[in-house]
Amino acid sequence: MKILAIETSCDETAISVVDFKSKYKFEVLSDIVLSQINLHKEYGGVFPALAKREHIKNIYPIFFKSLKKIKIF
Repeated sequence: MKILAIETSCDETAISVVDFKSKYKFEVLSDIVLSQINLHKEYGGVFPALAKREHIKNIYPIFFKSLKKIKIF
């Protein structure tokens, strides 16, 4: 069973795909993380409106990159 995990923190967007083969055996097929830390550095911390826009901009490209990496798309 393949599981898609999507995570967004205040300054990172991440997508992973894991293949669970049995109860104790799994394989990470794809793991992509995009950080916004350099973008927020000039503000002295996370600027929420900017972080939101960056999540929206980043989520689709890394989603499709993950699927291509595991040859689903």
